[in-house]
Amino acid sequence: MSTASVTPARPNRMSLRSPILWGVVVGIVQAATPLAFWWLNSATTYAVGLAVIASIYIGFAVADGRPRVIAIESSVAFVFVLIAAAAVTNSPWLLVAGLAGHGLKDLWQHRSHFVANTRWWPPFCMVVDFVVAAIIAVEVAAGMNFN
Repeated sequence: MSTASVTPARPNRMSLRSPILWGVVVGIVQAATPLAFWWLNSATTYAVGLAVIASIYIGFAVADGRPRVIAIESSVAFVFVLIAAAAVTNSPWLLVAGLAGHGLKDLWQHRSHFVANTRWWPPFCMVVDFVVAAIIAVEVAAGMNFN
C-alpha cells in the first residue's frame, strides 16, 4: 500500500478575482456618470443607473426560462425601480440604500443560484453596487447637492 498523501479533489470553482476587480473599475466609472450627463441632476442619473442594474436580472430570468423566476425577478426589479424613482425627489440616502440592497440581493443570488447560469455576474454586480453606494454615501455626507 502506498504511503503517498492523497489530496482531496476540490470543486472546480472559478476565481472571483477578475469579476471583483472589474466590479471596482465599473463601480468607479458608474459613480462618475453624473459628469457624463451634466444636464441631469445627480439623483436622476444615479436613479437611472439603479433601475437599469436591477432590470438586468429580468434578462437573466428570461434566459433561465422558468416562469416563476421571471415573475420573481421582475417583481424584485420593480421594487428597485420604485426606490430609484423615490430617490429622485427625496433623500439621496435612498440611492445608497437601494444600491446596497441590490448588492445584498446579488450576494444572495451568488449563494443561491436562483437564476441559472449567471456565474460571474452576481459577484461583479455586487461589487459595482457596493462601490457606487459607498461613493454616494461619501458625497451625501460631504454635503453634495443631488437636486
